[in-house]
Amino acid sequence: MSWVTAIPPGGDRSFNECLVLVDRYRKTPMLLQFHKDDTAMDKTIMIWNGVISNTGLLKNITILKPDGLAEIMIQNLEEMIRIFCAYGLEFKDSDCFTHSWCTSIPTLELAYKTSIHSSTGKTPEIL
Repeated sequence: MSWVTAIPPGGDRSFNECLVLVDRYRKTPMLLQFHKDDTAMDKTIMIWNGVISNTGLLKNITILKPDGLAEIMIQNLEEMIRIFCAYGLEFKDSDCFTHSWCTSIPTLELAYKTSIHSSTGKTPEIL
């Protein structure tokens, strides 16, 4: 897991941090948005609702990245988030819906999960 911080505020709550988590078995990423002023309890609740409620309470949770692949994935996801933020905080689509980096997190996750990676020749979703 890794924090992407010092990014421009986005979304209704002006999120300015993103937590990047990688499932070390499936090698799939999860991205959660936070506000820098969120308390530990706020962050715990958001992690509970965003991750643990979907994956279940695991017997073994670690921040160790013994194979290095998780760290590479985290670096790539951090770069994707920062690049997206650099090209503008908000944009409107043809239906006049306003998007920010926060509303595009699911799209970034899906793009990463479904792209073929040179190290494995497969998508993380297939692994």
